[in-house]
Amino acid sequence: MTQIADDTRWLDATAQAQLVREGKVSARELTQAAIERIERIDPTLNSVNYQWFDHGRELAATVDRDKPATAFAGVPFLLKDLHTFYAGFPISNGNKAMKAANFTPTFSTTLVKRFAAQHLVFLGRATSPEWGSVPVTEPEAWGISRNPWNTDRTCGGSSGGSAAAVAAGMVPIAHASDGGGSIRIPASCCGLVGLKVSQGRITVGPTRLESNLGVELCVSRSVRDTASMLDAVHGPGVGDLVIAPAPSRPYAEELGAPTGRLRIGLATTKFTGEAIHPDCVDAVTNTARLLESLGHHVEPAFPAALNDPRAAARFSALWATNMAANRDGLASLLGREVTIDDIELMNWSMAEYASNLSALDYALATNAAGAFRRGVAQWWEDGWDLLLTPTTSAPPLPVGTSRNDPADPGATGRISADWVSFTSQFNTTGQPAISLPMHWNADGLPIGVQLVAAYAREDVLIRVASQLEDAAPWAHRRPTI
Repeated sequence: MTQIADDTRWLDATAQAQLVREGKVSARELTQAAIERIERIDPTLNSVNYQWFDHGRELAATVDRDKPATAFAGVPFLLKDLHTFYAGFPISNGNKAMKAANFTPTFSTTLVKRFAAQHLVFLGRATSPEWGSVPVTEPEAWGISRNPWNTDRTCGGSSGGSAAAVAAGMVPIAHASDGGGSIRIPASCCGLVGLKVSQGRITVGPTRLESNLGVELCVSRSVRDTASMLDAVHGPGVGDLVIAPAPSRPYAEELGAPTGRLRIGLATTKFTGEAIHPDCVDAVTNTARLLESLGHHVEPAFPAALNDPRAAARFSALWATNMAANRDGLASLLGREVTIDDIELMNWSMAEYASNLSALDYALATNAAGAFRRGVAQWWEDGWDLLLTPTTSAPPLPVGTSRNDPADPGATGRISADWVSFTSQFNTTGQPAISLPMHWNADGLPIGVQLVAAYAREDVLIRVASQLEDAAPWAHRRPTI
């Protein structure tokens, strides 16, 4: 690689933007360096499925000409291949029929407009599993995306392509979304920062509803990048149903701010009491000890409602309904009826399951989810500040573990549920949660830990995440790919 591609590879987005702002590097040079890295590295990882390099060069030239003062002007960036419409550029949602049709939206979603207003340089899309339905990124439409720390392991999902690209140093930050753990899981697998914001913190309009499970932001290498990106894009859109309370000050001002002595609950097993992998126990217990050394009180505790045996079935009913809606939406986008040949087996099976639910079934699941939300949130209301858990119950899975099995369409879902038993609960409750790269195991694989705060308290998460990053830095850890 050229010198500039090497020199800028491991800089976070804040540092890269500063180089452009100070005139030390042009946006075009920074963009060309990222393109060079993608061309060199991505054939091994398969994480960037749409490449818009000429468009990126045009955007970079505009930054060099106009010299905008936005926080991320000139920074190379990828959009996840899920939900984020960008006018004039294709999207597949990880689906083979949409890919074949080369579906190209005529408008941009609100968040994409906000990314564009930051003068980020869009270089393409990062891979996603079909409709983001599983926590690995191995869609039939695009093939397996691999983990830069070990290419025989998953990069996680559904924002796996974004996480692999950032972890490998192709781009410093990338768009990500989370409907059941899809920001936090790949952040854990790839050694990154992954913040799932509160429901209603960032609009997902105009094509999606804030009252559903999914939220959007990014994966990054540093807490400061995540805080600054949240500052850049948060806020409601036209017609939003859920709007989180506005922050009292910019999130970037939470970096290094005093945290006070926090009361933190700790989970070292699944909420059902089942044991998890020793590497994940080590990650969370070591982090607990570090938090205590920083002045916090940590003790084993978590909301009793998280052990509700009915919670998984309620989430499955809501998630399966999303798959049925996606199937109908696909038919609308393609202008024809879709068949089982157009959709991956597990997602087709979920859509069929949801089609057999009644309106009453869905209403009961929604009402029960509301009761679950209140029951979990009460724990924070009763005086707890944070919950500390592993992000996953085991290290990154070998690739192929979750492939579709025609003889057992439910196998992928069961494997996924066992591995990612700590994340989807907080999509149901709408609370913010962050995965931090606090541990690497003996095999050199990153193991993330999750911190969960009360609704709308991203400020607390960013303060504590910043404190942990200062106490146990991870920026020097880089995969050898």
